[in-house]
Amino acid sequence: MSDASLAMKAFTTPVRPEFVCDARTTDRAPEVLEKPLSLAVRLYNQTWLRKVIILVILALVWEAYGRYLNNSLLFPTFGETMSAFFTNIGNGVLPSRAWASIEVLLMGYAVGVVLAALLTALAITTRIGTDFLETLTSMFNPLPAIALLPLALIWFGLGNGSLVFVLVHSVTWAIALNTHSGFLSVSRTLKMVGRNYGLGGFRYIGKILIPAAFPSILTGLKIGWAFAWRTLIAAELVFGVSSGSGGLGWFIFENKNSLDIPTVFAGLLTVIIIGLVVENILFRAIEANTVDRWGMQS
Repeated sequence: MSDASLAMKAFTTPVRPEFVCDARTTDRAPEVLEKPLSLAVRLYNQTWLRKVIILVILALVWEAYGRYLNNSLLFPTFGETMSAFFTNIGNGVLPSRAWASIEVLLMGYAVGVVLAALLTALAITTRIGTDFLETLTSMFNPLPAIALLPLALIWFGLGNGSLVFVLVHSVTWAIALNTHSGFLSVSRTLKMVGRNYGLGGFRYIGKILIPAAFPSILTGLKIGWAFAWRTLIAAELVFGVSSGSGGLGWFIFENKNSLDIPTVFAGLLTVIIIGLVVENILFRAIEANTVDRWGMQS
């Protein structure tokens, strides 16, 4: 065999059987095969249903453990707790106490969000603002809000003013930190686009930074809400004892003193239910209409 024949053979593309197509099927349109999902798989793909199943399992474990202890003063069953829950719903005590707590929470949360927004806007527009925010967060973010209760009593006295003060402290720093981190993570390309369009100040923040950093902002709002809610309940235990009135925290403390433990658990269950509603309905709706809709999260 000549050298030319060997060279041609070396460069000839080998025939691979797995790529050989039947000429009778080449003109046929491609078929899309669909396999219907089973009912079990379709139900499992529903997030709300999975969460409901988890809650049902927890309720069953709660009921079983309560029956095992057989001591309502130590750990009431789920049935006893639900009985106390619906009793206090029917007589209007739980709704009024829950609304009293939510009303104070909304005031403190709103003030904290506004203060965090102002601090973050100052930090993102000026260098001294950045130093100011970093210094304040380093000082006050590790400080528990409960530690400020004695000062709140002295400065604002008994009532909602003291509660709002500790709520603002618990909300502001979490939101400010997450918002500032989100602003810093915005790509330089987007920032340059905003500058090229002549945006500056609050217009630059509102049209460029906030939409781009909204996942971080939303995370900060969630964390701030969680901090505020648990701080409020703890603060109401103290302020309720002092003033003789209050929301869910005082409701829990009041029934603990009377050894009505199922009602205490009913108050705790109300706190949990409100937290679940806010997290899984309110914040989830905001996330679905912003972060998910904009394709900013996988």
